[in-house]
Amino acid sequence: MGFPRRLLAENEELILDLRPHWWQLVGPALVTVLIVVAVAVALLLMPSADRSGVVGLAAGVAAVLLFLVLVLPRVVTWATTHFVLTSDRLIYRHGLIAKYSKEIPLERLNDVTFSQSFFERLIGAGDLQIESAGEHGQSTFQDIRRPEAVQLEIYRQMEANQQRMTGGGRPPSALEDLERLAALRDRGVITEAEFQRKKQDLLGRM
Repeated sequence: MGFPRRLLAENEELILDLRPHWWQLVGPALVTVLIVVAVAVALLLMPSADRSGVVGLAAGVAAVLLFLVLVLPRVVTWATTHFVLTSDRLIYRHGLIAKYSKEIPLERLNDVTFSQSFFERLIGAGDLQIESAGEHGQSTFQDIRRPEAVQLEIYRQMEANQQRMTGGGRPPSALEDLERLAALRDRGVITEAEFQRKKQDLLGRM
């Protein structure tokens, strides 16, 4: 599920809506495999009479409980976490029932840096450090997809936002936005489905 468009202000444009890198799902996937293997081995080792009895049922219930406790919460956290860039602000939002949301207006951003380990460079992940004016001067967002490309897009939106606020410069055309989105798709920052959805929005403006 994408970031709710009803939360956007009038004339605010959604630029990027990113979930954390898929690397966060590797741990839950491995735990799921271990649970399945453990249950399969247990069923193979126990007498056939017990497999359909209380012992077999207990093994199945234990596997489900382990999945609910160790795997499901981490998958739900990944699925409900959004790092969002709009034409006006940065938004970090996560949570299914109890929600947490942090917003930073673009005009308050002072600096955006990224860091990647060697392994993170291989898989296309990294961390973004956002420095902004305010009580909490620096925020770190982990496991961002293609952080260097995201950093560049943030700076581009900061510049465009400043031009709008000062009344200078020409806002980018729909065609220029489309070319920029195609470049983001080619770098792997957004998916083909996200590109096509945004393309339809832009074509509606032309």
